[in-house]
Amino acid sequence: MKTLIIDTALGACTAVAADGGRLVAAATEDMARGHQERLGGMVRSAMASAGWSFEDLDRVAVTTGPGSFTGLRVGLAFAQGLGLALDRPVTGLSTLAALARDAEATPGAPVWALIDARRGQVYGQRFLDHAPTDGPAALAIEEATARIAGEAGGVTLVGSGAGLITLAVGRLIDRAAPSPEALASLAADHPEGEARPLYLRGPDAKLPGGRDPE
Repeated sequence: MKTLIIDTALGACTAVAADGGRLVAAATEDMARGHQERLGGMVRSAMASAGWSFEDLDRVAVTTGPGSFTGLRVGLAFAQGLGLALDRPVTGLSTLAALARDAEATPGAPVWALIDARRGQVYGQRFLDHAPTDGPAALAIEEATARIAGEAGGVTLVGSGAGLITLAVGRLIDRAAPSPEALASLAADHPEGEARPLYLRGPDAKLPGGRDPE
């Protein structure tokens, strides 16, 4: 299944051309902002490197969070618009699940995917052999540290929030965003994820009068 995967949810802008779980081509660049300006060119680059036309695609996949409010909206809008224009399904991918794929942990060893959510929090989720053992949550750093402290040896922490956990346990992998390989692997295993944004807390920005953006 030929899939174009888009990730603008975290600290990178990434476009991946994948056939099943095989990475065919990718364009990726670390960035905290400016995804909207770069995404179209990176999609064209990945598709050209793969030697595919847009009509060759079977579906479009996009990361749905948790992550940056602005980044999520950029990726979702682009993916939904492309899917509509091509009459192709659009599926959603969890950023935490994608990060967990980058951990390459020993089978049976726990992995915590952690995203720096600012304001003394992380977005976190625990995985075993790529499968979540609980739901994603916005956790105070102290709470996340306490939960991870209860793990047996061999735990792996991965993501931009991994370095915020001050425990001498296991292995730490500091990643701003999932790798193209992790995105391709996850998309192959989750062909029907819902393409809706996952927000674990309200936005930092406020409208006049203290209202949240819609």
